[in-house]
Amino acid sequence: MATIKNWHQEHSESLSFGSRIADKVATGMGSWRFIIIQTIIVVVWMGLNIYAYFYHWDPYPFILLNLLFSTQAAYAAPIIMMAQNRQSERDRLQAQADYQTNLDAKKEIEALTLKLNQLEVEKLDKIIAMLNEQQSK
Repeated sequence: MATIKNWHQEHSESLSFGSRIADKVATGMGSWRFIIIQTIIVVVWMGLNIYAYFYHWDPYPFILLNLLFSTQAAYAAPIIMMAQNRQSERDRLQAQADYQTNLDAKKEIEALTLKLNQLEVEKLDKIIAMLNEQQSK
């Protein structure tokens, strides 16, 4: 039995490998888990560099840490923008599918209304014919 795919399934299957990775990265970076883990790493990094007795690999003002953040931001921003562009495309496809569904429903309702009106007219015609028969007797 063939399965019918909705717009979301079709769109998901049409994504390239890079698009799927970008979506996963954007989802991960936009989570509390990421913020908490990054905060822990930063606190540990700074703590180890402030209190290290022998070797400070990134002494205050933490230039290496700032470089890492800058690099992360340089890659994160375009990846998040790509994910947002795909979200906009998904929203547009969903709106188009909803619009088409509404048009189809409107056509069906109009057809049903016409059919009900036709049945009502036929019923009234039969009643009038029956009344005319009774009057003629």
